[in-house]
Amino acid sequence: MFSETWETSERKYGVVVEQDVRIPLSDGTQVNADVFRPDSDGKFPAIFGFHPYHQAAQSAPIRPGAFPLKDPGQERNSGYIEAGDPNFFVRRGYVHVIASIRGTGKSGGKFPFLGPPEAQDGAEVIEWIARQPWCSGNVGMFGVSYFAWIQQFIAALNPPHLKCLFGPWAATDLYRDSIYHGGILGHGFWRLLARESFYKCRAESHSRKELGDNNFKEAINKALEDEDIGAVPDLVQILRNPDAGNNPILADILLHPEDGPYWEDRKVKYESIKVPAYIGADWGMYGLHLPGAFRSWENLKVPKKMIIGPPCYLDRPLYQLQYESLRWFDHWLKGIDTKIMDEAPVRVFVMGTNEWKEATRWPLPGTKWTPFYLHENGLLLEREHWPNEGSDSFEDSPWGRGCLEYCSPRLVENTEVIGPIVLNLYASTTDREVFWFVSLREVDSGGNETVLTRGWLRGSHREIDPKRSKPWAPFHPHDKSDPLIPGKIYEFSIPVLPTGNLFKAGSRIKLKIACTDDPPKHRLEMIASGHLWRQSPSQITIYHNADHPSHLVLPVTRGNILGTFMSGGKPYL
Repeated sequence: MFSETWETSERKYGVVVEQDVRIPLSDGTQVNADVFRPDSDGKFPAIFGFHPYHQAAQSAPIRPGAFPLKDPGQERNSGYIEAGDPNFFVRRGYVHVIASIRGTGKSGGKFPFLGPPEAQDGAEVIEWIARQPWCSGNVGMFGVSYFAWIQQFIAALNPPHLKCLFGPWAATDLYRDSIYHGGILGHGFWRLLARESFYKCRAESHSRKELGDNNFKEAINKALEDEDIGAVPDLVQILRNPDAGNNPILADILLHPEDGPYWEDRKVKYESIKVPAYIGADWGMYGLHLPGAFRSWENLKVPKKMIIGPPCYLDRPLYQLQYESLRWFDHWLKGIDTKIMDEAPVRVFVMGTNEWKEATRWPLPGTKWTPFYLHENGLLLEREHWPNEGSDSFEDSPWGRGCLEYCSPRLVENTEVIGPIVLNLYASTTDREVFWFVSLREVDSGGNETVLTRGWLRGSHREIDPKRSKPWAPFHPHDKSDPLIPGKIYEFSIPVLPTGNLFKAGSRIKLKIACTDDPPKHRLEMIASGHLWRQSPSQITIYHNADHPSHLVLPVTRGNILGTFMSGGKPYL
């Protein structure tokens, strides 16, 4: 692939495959790898992928298709085939090494589930690769999702021969990004992943080692007393059989409901990363990958690029972004002038225009943080509250799951909203806990409704760390639980994951507030659902008046110059 101003490596090599290569680690464990290399005696840079999934699937000769969990006719889901196409890279002068993480597949040892041994193993494999006679000494990493998560963990250890990362679609703080959204356990996706995707996994209990047998049993019994957990039979079975199959992973998750040392070991240490990184996600993956992309952009102090794509996951087996990654690897591993670093570092897909927008930083320059206030009769409007406004209430209980919705007038102007969002909500409940589930939606001119993004917050985790917060991005430590006083009005600052959408003239902006998941309409919504729901009945009241000005802060990047029109913008008769 080439142009008048830049080129990439030529497609000219055949492919030699070595399967089931045993790579020794310093503790005596061996990991199993497949090595794909050019049919040449030369030395080549290498691309490394590390994963806990089915090894043979990663290079299976099957036709790519839409991201599935399981379709009719499939004996296995293909969502975890994320390594990329070795043939593409090898034919262009790279060695591609794909290895199973310890405790999975044919690798030895016990699976640490993104714990420190996993990153250390990856760093050792990189140095093993660099010593091989077919390697030039330069190694990069490639892949999405788990393949991308592990890249930044390994990079934080700075293995000498690791030169760059290509890892979009990564979670970098598993507590916040996926497992405990806003402090609320999201168990559905993780039960599926642990049981259907982690291949021949030999899991061990971190909690049992951490607590000792007696304290471990006490912690299990305490978790079983939780009424919300008890309402999910599968979670009960996990806790009653914590050593069976992959249950040790899931039991560890259940026994660590607050942020702390267990989760700290599973966060990226950005300050240690020294190599260039290509990061990103898509707007539809707000329940797993999207927050990690923006966290990495903010915290990585290295050459970097970020891409945020349309709200659809990449096909499986993974083949997309091949030429973009080739340009990246050619630049950093071969020294070829592909001009990739001359281009804008931030690219975001704008829903509603189906076009890309480029920028030099994030949030986008020129963003207008615009408050939309919650009003009576379900109105969402920039105007502040008028006298004698009050409140709205709904019921949340196993016998009735209510909600409230607030909608803007029809927009007169095309209004582009790109960036992080926050809902500052004044509310009370008759319970000592509340689970907030918030969604931002677009209602088009024909009345069709689309969910753009979501936010969550456990009420007892409402505390904010002001030093780590921004007006549009509150940071909740999630390190302790502070029960609510029934009937007391609290301010809850609920982060809503960023979105990028053009609300066209005639459409409306809608906010839904509930205490449970919406039934998922597609697979990406499923990944962001499956949370605990409160079993204690409660009456919840949302206040919107001069003393309690509940409002949604939207990042307006184009339009909304005059604001919304209650009149609809029509001329007077």
